[in-house]
Amino acid sequence: MRRIQEVDHLRMTELRLHALFLQGRDGDALAYRKFLTATATHLRAFLRRRLSRWPDEVEDLVQEALLAIHNQRLSYDAAVPLTAWVYTIAKYKLIDWLRRHARRDGLHDSFDEVDEGEGALFSSAEAEAGEARRDLAKLLGLLPDKQRDAIVRTKLDGLSTREAAAMLQMSEAAVKVSVHRGMKTLATILRGSP
Repeated sequence: MRRIQEVDHLRMTELRLHALFLQGRDGDALAYRKFLTATATHLRAFLRRRLSRWPDEVEDLVQEALLAIHNQRLSYDAAVPLTAWVYTIAKYKLIDWLRRHARRDGLHDSFDEVDEGEGALFSSAEAEAGEARRDLAKLLGLLPDKQRDAIVRTKLDGLSTREAAAMLQMSEAAVKVSVHRGMKTLATILRGSP
């Protein structure tokens, strides 16, 4: 039961961050600020676990990762889970830091151990991301076509309501209603999951 709750929490976090990121990328400054604040919290926890021997370096790496995320935001592919993309960027920033640190301080053994662990961690993260994509596809498959298509176009593909309406040959109001009803249905399904 606890594992199901954790998975549900991860799914909801992914959906929330994804929506905030896409809204921010489309010009909503408040949504983007919320995305960056929430992402910074997740990155701090991620990096603290991996840099327990260098706690003073965590905040610098969080800022480097956030800057890289911001600079690469237009290259984000909405078909990829956002959290996997974010953690991949953080992983590369961490590896770069470890390489610099290892060369400077001669800590090659420490780097090799962390690097191997990172590979295992991220292959696991990629597997979980693939599982999350399949689960999301199953959930969306439970919705009527109109609701599913409206959610996919606006929440996952990042289209504006106007763009989605044109693509789906619906009115903007119909897209908004379909998204609202679909999200409400998904929330009900997730709450009712055993």
